[in-house]
Amino acid sequence: MRVIGIDPGLRNLGWGVIEMEGSRLRHLANGTLHSAGTDLAKRLLELHQGLTAVIVQHAPEAAAVEQTFVNKDAVATLKLGQARGIALLVPAQAGLEVGEYAPNAVKKTVVGVGHADKVQVQHMVRHQLPGVTFDSADSADALAIAICHAFHLQSAARLGAAQLSRTALSHTQKRRRA
Repeated sequence: MRVIGIDPGLRNLGWGVIEMEGSRLRHLANGTLHSAGTDLAKRLLELHQGLTAVIVQHAPEAAAVEQTFVNKDAVATLKLGQARGIALLVPAQAGLEVGEYAPNAVKKTVVGVGHADKVQVQHMVRHQLPGVTFDSADSADALAIAICHAFHLQSAARLGAAQLSRTALSHTQKRRRA
């Protein structure tokens, strides 16, 4: 299964695509989409078109986006929220289910510590995806988001399989009693 992680930003939107086979993860691609200028609508359009092209090129089957944290600058938070809207919209337009993770949840999953710094996150991403090089810190964060989502998908699949096995066992036991 291919998973795209997206680290939303208005100026720099990081993305990273990994492939998950069982418990193995493999890096496929990563990059950063840039928007510049003062026209917000044009900048959002640039991000939309760029992310759409990434999804078409790499054909992920699942997507994850980092949740926005609120900072002291309300205008910056609002603009980040609009870029996050693009990060949620584009995968949804492609028919993908989108997972959302708080920054601390991503760090806890990838590093084991919810308040890890960027250097620690990048180190663990390199450890889990040997040979990876990052386009930027934003693309490294996006790969961490993809890894977090992949681990959550694996856990959900194992839980579903366990529940299915338990249900099948229960039905078998009921038939034996009858």
